[in-house]
Amino acid sequence: MAWVKLLPIWTLAPVAWAAIDVYEFDDPADEQRFRDLIFELRCPKCQNQNISGSNAPLSADLRKKVYDMIRDGYDDGEIVGYLVQRYGDFVTYRPPIEPVTWPLWFGPFVLIASIGFGLALWVRRRARAAPVALDGSERKRLDALLERYGRDGEKSE
Repeated sequence: MAWVKLLPIWTLAPVAWAAIDVYEFDDPADEQRFRDLIFELRCPKCQNQNISGSNAPLSADLRKKVYDMIRDGYDDGEIVGYLVQRYGDFVTYRPPIEPVTWPLWFGPFVLIASIGFGLALWVRRRARAAPVALDGSERKRLDALLERYGRDGEKSE
């Protein structure tokens, strides 16, 4: 029965071996820069997750690289530039405005403007449309219905 007492230890032992990254900074401003950068940078392997919240080994490597670059005196632009050069614009949540990314940045506005313009044209054409004229037999039938039911729709006797 002594093994029953050790069961909680055996089940929790793998959790104890989990790696926790500890980064020590001399300056609180550098620590805040580090936190901001790892929150703003996207994990290249994960699906739309930043490197601060990802458990992927690549994210751990990127956190370490960002830490090392901050300690070596690189500014935020240089760090982001290095990661973009290595992993592409995907690593940032705000891709630069370039001809390649114009559809991403301006596409929604163009689409909304096009829909609005098309809707305005459609309404304008509908307002201009001439009423359809009734021929003689249709006019007689309409008059008979109006005489029978009246203008308010109730049947008159």
